[in-house]
Amino acid sequence: MTFKENTHLTSLAAKQEKRLVKSLGRMDIILFIIAAFISLDTIGSIASGGSQSLFWAIFLVITFMIPNALIMAETGSAFPEEGGPYQWVKFAYGRLPAGIASVLYWITNPLWLGGSLSFIAFDAFSAYLHHVVPASAGEWIFKLAFIWIAIFLAIISLKKGKQIINLAAGAKITLLLLMVITTAIYGFKHGFQHLTLASMSPTISGFMAVAPIILFSYVGFEAPNAASGEMYDAAKDTAPSIRVGALVSALAYVLPVLAILLVVPKKDVGGISGFMGAVATIFSIYGRASTFLLGVAAVLFIFGLLGLGASWMMATDRIQAMAAADGSFMNGWFGEFNERFGTPMRVNILSGWMASIFLIAGMKLVKGDSGAIFTVVLSCAVSTLLVSYLIIIPAVTKLNRSFPEVHRPFVTPGGKRGFQIMGSVVFIYIVLGSLGVLFPGTVEGVLGIEYNFQDTWGLSRGQVEGFTLGTIAFDLVVALVGFALAKNVRKSISAQSEL
Repeated sequence: MTFKENTHLTSLAAKQEKRLVKSLGRMDIILFIIAAFISLDTIGSIASGGSQSLFWAIFLVITFMIPNALIMAETGSAFPEEGGPYQWVKFAYGRLPAGIASVLYWITNPLWLGGSLSFIAFDAFSAYLHHVVPASAGEWIFKLAFIWIAIFLAIISLKKGKQIINLAAGAKITLLLLMVITTAIYGFKHGFQHLTLASMSPTISGFMAVAPIILFSYVGFEAPNAASGEMYDAAKDTAPSIRVGALVSALAYVLPVLAILLVVPKKDVGGISGFMGAVATIFSIYGRASTFLLGVAAVLFIFGLLGLGASWMMATDRIQAMAAADGSFMNGWFGEFNERFGTPMRVNILSGWMASIFLIAGMKLVKGDSGAIFTVVLSCAVSTLLVSYLIIIPAVTKLNRSFPEVHRPFVTPGGKRGFQIMGSVVFIYIVLGSLGVLFPGTVEGVLGIEYNFQDTWGLSRGQVEGFTLGTIAFDLVVALVGFALAKNVRKSISAQSEL
């Protein structure tokens, strides 16, 4: 099949493209990247690796984040169609692999929103703004409201929704700048923890401890291309936006990790206690105003998490809706974009229900073996985003290699050879991260590093791998069944994209 033939759409997909409204300029794309890419919830987890994690955070910026940003910048500007990664995989391999990749990419996010982000946001609210009794009606109301506000922002028109996302990106940058500046003041007043080159010396065990969470945090530059059809000039604006977004994001990860390591003992670092705990520690220099300022920081933190969840819902739901409209998922019903808002409302609502169900599971399964199983499934479900790149990265490298006739407004340094080298390096990292998701402890075992499943997960190796592989198998079944049910939609393949 030639490239031209592989760009054909179904009549349903062509109809949806006519409902898209141009809403995103270059600054909007930059702020969208900041909102979606910077995960405040993972900064503390990265820092939990101690001084060595700072080395790996910087090393992976250079060897993974930047190459990933560059290849996505070229691909996004050369193939600027609504649906982004779904379209790229379809162009390279066809609809079935594209449908599988889109399900893996999409299904991550409602489960992340309901099973992780809502919990972290609630913990920050209860700890730093207003205490709420655990498992009370107040906790349920907060978490469900968090989920459905994020879904509402994805449902309303992009022209309006982007305004909240832009504010959320600003909230993240404001909080991170305030944290870094206050850390400097705190350090000069009380002294810093001693970081030495010896303590930062890299080890394989240190890499394996923090690499999966860093890799998960450092992907997502392609997310705005889910809405390429809604950009004023996707071909022109995609690459510059990704380059600026990558620079800001690199600083937004490295500097806060450094700040946490300078003021918070390693034993106290991790998750929300790592990030907000560091903020609480350094804000003590403000005396009586510290309580108020800590509350402001918590509001910015929660708002940033809301923007994070909403921006990913906007991106991944569009990808899945375009897959449905183009004959790769279900019967086309989920492929409808709302005529009034120009957004994939049906997939948005489906994501909201999935997030809510996962929230209920997380609230009910919190202790003993049930809690351990939920933790494993959540970790694997969230990390299917990494697994989806096992298809996406080879697809973008194939597009670069096989279709040189396509105009590229931006070309990566080194041209085609540079692109292929960077794509190969990124893919190797994705393979390592995916092995860590699907077969925890395997890489460590090969390298002779001790890995205790019971201490880490509360379950045996067989149980952990059973649930991780079971989660992926479930996702694949959803993708394959969805593709089979879309057979009638594919009968109308004829129209070429107008974008």
